[in-house]
Amino acid sequence: METTTAKAVDSKTLWKVIGASSLGTLIEWYDFYIFGSLAIVISTKFFPADNPTAAFLSTLATFAAGFVVRPFGALFFGRLGDIIGRKYTFMVTLLIMGLSTFAIGLVPGYETIGFAAPILVLTFRLLQGLALGGEYGGAATYVAEYSEPEKRGFRTSWIQTTATFGLFISLGVIMVTKNSMSEETFQDWGWRVPFLISVVMVVVSYFIRKNMEESPLFKKAKVAGKTSSNPLKESFGNRYNFKFVLLALFGAAMGQGVVWYAGQFYALSFLQNVCKVDFDQTNYIIGAGLLGGTGFFVFFGWLSDKIGRKTVMLAGMLIAILTYRPIFDKIYQTADAANKEVVEGSQKVDVHEVPAEGSADIVKTTVTTTAYTDGSLLKETVKERLANGDASATALVSKGKSMHVGSSSFWTLALLSFILVLYVTMVYGPIAAFLVEMFPVKIRYTSMSLPYHIGNGIFGGLLPAIATYLVAKSQHINEAAIAAGQAAPVDKPYLEGLWYPIIIAGTSFIIGVLYVSNKKRNIIE
Repeated sequence: METTTAKAVDSKTLWKVIGASSLGTLIEWYDFYIFGSLAIVISTKFFPADNPTAAFLSTLATFAAGFVVRPFGALFFGRLGDIIGRKYTFMVTLLIMGLSTFAIGLVPGYETIGFAAPILVLTFRLLQGLALGGEYGGAATYVAEYSEPEKRGFRTSWIQTTATFGLFISLGVIMVTKNSMSEETFQDWGWRVPFLISVVMVVVSYFIRKNMEESPLFKKAKVAGKTSSNPLKESFGNRYNFKFVLLALFGAAMGQGVVWYAGQFYALSFLQNVCKVDFDQTNYIIGAGLLGGTGFFVFFGWLSDKIGRKTVMLAGMLIAILTYRPIFDKIYQTADAANKEVVEGSQKVDVHEVPAEGSADIVKTTVTTTAYTDGSLLKETVKERLANGDASATALVSKGKSMHVGSSSFWTLALLSFILVLYVTMVYGPIAAFLVEMFPVKIRYTSMSLPYHIGNGIFGGLLPAIATYLVAKSQHINEAAIAAGQAAPVDKPYLEGLWYPIIIAGTSFIIGVLYVSNKKRNIIE
């Protein structure tokens, strides 16, 4: 039977539990996402600068590595959580995450310590992933075991908001830091500030959690001698329970993971690296979408209490599958200079030449700015190296462009971002309650954490790197065909990265429809 233990907990205590758990989880998400939010800057600091594309892909791979190890953190800390308790386990994960984030902010750049820089960053990134692997399951389980059965979706959905708020706050801190100093200062050392200040938030959250009580259901199970001595064996060695682990992964968490990362991180990466929208503007655009959509986590968590977790989550996956390509195409077309009208006589060219350090060569930088009638401004930068100052002996050093979109385009992009976040809230709002209700108390932390972190850490976390690779590969195929005098074989290569989330979410949707029940498993204890 469903427990009535949570009903005996007064409302003040219950909201204190939700608040303390959410605050700690929020800080962990902030720590985890600050790396991704600064991926473009980080790629220039910890990797060789001679190939910007390779450096950025290496940064995305390092970012993804933190996701890949999350399942291992889920196993390690999930086992501890089912043996010694929820409270102490996610206090440890909080400290590991905070110290790792702080340490990334202290690592010297590639120019100072060479390949030791990316190795150190990767090490701390892996520690972040292990910590997050233990954090989420503990927080979700902790709140769910305090909550009333009929409000479990609503109560746990507050934890779900922290992932988006963590990204939102990371973007906000970056923008405040960036706007408080010159661009040169931010690029030099200012980007480290968001990493370093997180240690203050971690310390505050640690002492708040330290004063919390253990989950009442776990305490009850421990007093009755019903905790597990080997949660890993009982979770994955028992065929009946392992079946539900697989259903949780392939019928829900896998699809939820790719929708989550497509709607937030890939949308940010797509704007910055495919559409070439100005760095500051992309943060404001995604931030506006996050701010508008975050409240819907709670709405869809509440709705899942009324009509079932499966219905809400699978509806979100299906809508995302059907609309991703038109939405991302609209994003691209809105930012594309080819669809804008140039202001006559607005184009300006600025050429700047400086001596190359330690050489007789000259470094020539050409900046071309073009204004458009909708208020957009395109800046194209070409940097060349002139051997011994000879203009006839020129080698391309780098080439890039940045589009600062006008007001109407900005709000169109913000609206599209909001729609993508809305899909995220549908699949993510109910997921904590859905996973908690699938497993009994003695193995819950372990059993729910693994499918969640494989779905999000592996399938979701790899999305930005895989999608970026697919787009780059498609563009290369087209360029090679055009160079050979042939027609470009790939139509709209900038959309090719979306096949990854579409196929993964589609697979999860089919499995969910066929094999996942919309009824709660009546085993909260």
